[in-house]
Amino acid sequence: MSLGGGFMWTVIYVASDENAANKIKDKLTQEGFLVKIRPLSKKKNGIYEVLVPEAEAEDAHNMLITYNYC
Repeated sequence: MSLGGGFMWTVIYVASDENAANKIKDKLTQEGFLVKIRPLSKKKNGIYEVLVPEAEAEDAHNMLITYNYC
């Protein structure tokens, strides 16, 4: 899936709301990952996908495990 930037983006986490997605995005960004979040519905407090470039997906997912997000 291409969301811009010339990368193929991969979902590594599905968050229960925007706040949770932003916390994960902030943590992964601090660790040096490119991260995007995308709502799955138009509801303000709906479910959000957390995406990273495909080449970083395994490392980013391992980082989520390290920080007990998974």
